[in-house]
Amino acid sequence: MSKKKDEKQKHVPVVNKKSLQFFEKYINNPSPTGFEYPGQKLWLDYLKPYIDESFIDNYGTAVGVINPKADYRVVIEAHADEISWFVNYITPEGLIYVIRNGGSDHQIAPSKRVNIHTDKGMVKAVFGWPAIHTRSGEKEEAPALKNIFLDCGCTSKEEVENLGIHVGCVITYEDEFMVLNDRYYVGRALDNRAGGFMIAEVARLLHENKKKLPFALYIVNSVQEEIGLRGAEMIAERIEPHVAIVTDVTHDTTTPMINKITQGDLACGRGPVVSYAPAVQTNLNKLLIETAQKNDIPFQRQASSRSTGTDTDAFAYSNGGVPSALISLPLRYMHTTVEMIHKEDVDNVISLIYQTLLNIKKDHDFRYGQ
Repeated sequence: MSKKKDEKQKHVPVVNKKSLQFFEKYINNPSPTGFEYPGQKLWLDYLKPYIDESFIDNYGTAVGVINPKADYRVVIEAHADEISWFVNYITPEGLIYVIRNGGSDHQIAPSKRVNIHTDKGMVKAVFGWPAIHTRSGEKEEAPALKNIFLDCGCTSKEEVENLGIHVGCVITYEDEFMVLNDRYYVGRALDNRAGGFMIAEVARLLHENKKKLPFALYIVNSVQEEIGLRGAEMIAERIEPHVAIVTDVTHDTTTPMINKITQGDLACGRGPVVSYAPAVQTNLNKLLIETAQKNDIPFQRQASSRSTGTDTDAFAYSNGGVPSALISLPLRYMHTTVEMIHKEDVDNVISLIYQTLLNIKKDHDFRYGQ
């Protein structure tokens, strides 16, 4: 009896060697909010063999479409942008002060290496910080926006500007992708380029398994989520979908200094997270859960008090109301440069979206009482 149970729950990998190579390249490529296009081009190049057509909107949201002539439109969506910094002030001595572009964490900045994006190319810099020997006061000053600064090796404002740096240049961290203990993918901007990767893998599976969908599938990689779901708002109005399944990350709450009472009990390696929230349409959510149970896909549950804080909210409340649901990927150390996700969770999110699509019928009516 227990042997059969173990066999039933044995994990089947989805991500293959070729797709993992793309994932690494995609994560390492910077795509700061408002400047996502280079990453979007990489993503579309990977996606194109598996779709019928594609387009990019005015602000850079990239969309691949399967079966575009069908009237019933289903969206699977992630967001493409990563948190970053803007150059805000250059001192006469050639040091640079910054402001956030999205929810960048000032506490992790000191001693980090960065790339400053300019029209002349990439300029290297570091976030400087006073040496421990000089911090002798009773109460040490903590990193804050008012005191973190960049040093690009210049000694004057003029020298900085001659490198092509000006107020408004965007700044990203250097840190790159790695696999940790053959169990975790680690890198910056897994929030949420992991989502873009996973929806692209869904398209790959549909193509390789020769699945014909009875509806148009829009694979959407939205921009500007990190500053208020803006890309999703725009593209939802353009596509006018009948259904939207969104994937983003959520917190692994098993590491220190996180309160499970307020944040819930979620962990990497225990499967996709299904959300309960006002924006999540109950009948669509039930379909996700039934699909997971039928296909032996492990999953976790999460509740959101008012909004999900993801693109789900933008799709749900667009166009008079679109049945929407959220599948989240557990992640450690969000908005740092060492974000961590479990390999099996990635496979299982892909599988759950894929299997759910196969359970959506032509003109599927998710209204209550139908």
